[in-house]
Amino acid sequence: MPINWRSAVICNMARCGSPLFHLTTYTRITRVDRPLHVYIEGDGRAWRDHYRVSGDPTPRRAMGLALAAEDTAVNVVYLARPCQFTAAEHASDCLPKYWTGKRFAPDVVASMDAAISHYLRQTPGQPVMLTGYSGGGAIAVLIAARRKDIALLRTVAGNLNHVAVNRLHRVAPMPDSLNPADVASEIAAVPQLHFSGDTDRIVPSVIAHFFVSAVGRCADVREVHDVDHEGDWPALLHMRVPCEDPAQRSQLRA
Repeated sequence: MPINWRSAVICNMARCGSPLFHLTTYTRITRVDRPLHVYIEGDGRAWRDHYRVSGDPTPRRAMGLALAAEDTAVNVVYLARPCQFTAAEHASDCLPKYWTGKRFAPDVVASMDAAISHYLRQTPGQPVMLTGYSGGGAIAVLIAARRKDIALLRTVAGNLNHVAVNRLHRVAPMPDSLNPADVASEIAAVPQLHFSGDTDRIVPSVIAHFFVSAVGRCADVREVHDVDHEGDWPALLHMRVPCEDPAQRSQLRA
């Protein structure tokens, strides 16, 4: 469906309390009495190839944005990652370390968490439905561990353990980044669903299964047959989530 939202907004210190980054966002907020649906983009084009860092992490195919565009809820926020879709006048603060080794660093997570708090001021007291794609799934989990207002958490092809994923691909570890696997027990009460494609070679489904086993009964994996890392995900977002209250289901998805 067309993205009938407000134009992109730069979320920075003055606007969102973000300490370091310019975050590009799209928003459609029309009801103060309904939940806020938040979508977080993936890592984008972090590397040009195995050896050269990209000068611009903007994704060629913005899967997180595609997911947000399919959401018909009255309140939807899309958050790009630091320096994605960033205009030239704001690019001077864009350092490649923030889309390589520090892509899940504490200051990155704090910045995106602050952006969510900023938009929640338009829907005070409402819960958050949080969805992250790929590396955005890692950010979503790390944000959920910081907040008490996450009513539902979903990841799509989510990198839920970057230590294991990097070891699998034999690439450099990211010691300056937080690892979602380390906070699994802290979000045990959050209803959550983690989608994974059974042909995904970037983040194989075993990563989601191990993460869910660490979380416990309120988390589940939906392994999708014949789907890779950039599959046709939006149709799956209507699936019921473990521990979700059926009485609140219609409101939470409105």
